[in-house]
Amino acid sequence: MTFEVIPAVDIRNGKCVQLVQGIPGSEMISIDDPVAVARDWVSQGAKTLHLIDLDGAIDGKRNNTPTIEKIVEECKPLGIEIQVGGGIRSFDNAADLLKIGVNRVILSTAAINNPLIIKELADAFGSRHINVALDSKNGKVSIEGWQKQSEFTAIEMGIRFEKLGAGSILFTNIDTEGLLQGVNTIPTEELVKSVSIPVIASGGVTSLDDLIALKKTGAKAVVVGSALYTGKFTLPEAINIISEELYKE
Repeated sequence: MTFEVIPAVDIRNGKCVQLVQGIPGSEMISIDDPVAVARDWVSQGAKTLHLIDLDGAIDGKRNNTPTIEKIVEECKPLGIEIQVGGGIRSFDNAADLLKIGVNRVILSTAAINNPLIIKELADAFGSRHINVALDSKNGKVSIEGWQKQSEFTAIEMGIRFEKLGAGSILFTNIDTEGLLQGVNTIPTEELVKSVSIPVIASGGVTSLDDLIALKKTGAKAVVVGSALYTGKFTLPEAINIISEELYKE
């Protein structure tokens, strides 16, 4: 079983940032050129890029689409897969991104509020292009840039969205996200066991040991942001440690 380490490029006000638990104004990292950041991750060995339009997620204003388009234009020809989330609130929002070459669109708020949008998108574009983000805080799925909480658990929603045609799930444990205090693998493992589609883990990764622990949950990949940007480890180190783990198996 392969396991991929995916660097995050979170974009707010045209800059690449890292927020603490998604809270606006909590930037621990702010870099002026997200396109250059994406290019650098590719040069370090990334096979997939995780792009989040934070303005879209938090304010509903998808002002960073031109930046996302530039990243797609530069990286897609190199064989890099690109998944994009943040503020995708309608069928047309998702369709527009897929049409410019994005490999996977990540829906959260729109999916929770209107689950049938997942079926509509899967029918139109194919399940493999449709990802649902289940961002869990205190056991419940959060929406609207983590500012509101739904009444559903990640497992309930994961099972439902798999039936509706989602091709994969991005699971973020908000309780550990951005704190650089390590991962809690139990929620991820429980979700992986509840669905048959791939689960991409996120939230709290601080060390190479965290990557190994998440791989053992059965997750297909892990999105890493703060740990890479603050130098806890490098992307090549992460790729190498996972390769060594795979070899042991």
